[in-house]
Amino acid sequence: MSGALAVFDLDGTITRRDTLGPFLWGYLRRHAPRLPRVLLALPAPFLFLIHHDRGALKGALIRAALGGLSRQTLAHWADEFVEQLIPRGVYAEALAAIAQHRANGDRLLLLSASTDLYVPRIAHRLGFDEVICSQVRWREDGRLDGRLASLNCRGQEKRRCLAEVLAREAPDKVYAYGNSGSDLPHMLLAHEAFLVNAPARLTRARGAQLRALRWQGRAVTSRS
Repeated sequence: MSGALAVFDLDGTITRRDTLGPFLWGYLRRHAPRLPRVLLALPAPFLFLIHHDRGALKGALIRAALGGLSRQTLAHWADEFVEQLIPRGVYAEALAAIAQHRANGDRLLLLSASTDLYVPRIAHRLGFDEVICSQVRWREDGRLDGRLASLNCRGQEKRRCLAEVLAREAPDKVYAYGNSGSDLPHMLLAHEAFLVNAPARLTRARGAQLRALRWQGRAVTSRS
């Protein structure tokens, strides 16, 4: 591959906040009879305190809220969720950065710990060339299990995924955008990396390639 690769995190970098919680609770608010299923996830936070397994915690929450739903049902909800998210829940500066990289001819990669229930739809709407995210498990009958079928795409797993892309494509230059300490492992593989709205301590002594950005603008976009 010639040219540059621009790698964007999703939650807190492109979007103004986490997306998984609103995705789960948004569905439950619209389907109140499923609300008691939240009780199924009560052991999960306690298990997280013992095992520190974010993937297991994420899978338990998804399974409790959405387990047993069909692909079609979840596809309809994901479409609705993304249609609501893009106009109201993303940073204007993130859209501008994505557009600038696209105008420069850079390849765009969305790299997210959130799941393939909706992340690929966001990537498509925003014009990304590739998406890598956590994957959920489905039952043999085609309904959602909810536990993760992959490793949680966070921290060192994100770094491993990006390293594979770099080995495969060998871009001339790599840009990375993230917003938290868990993004640093993969961001430090980039030639230029940008931390969005992160504490100043995260950018100290991290090398000249890491810079801080302050994004605040609320994007308002029309449906393409």
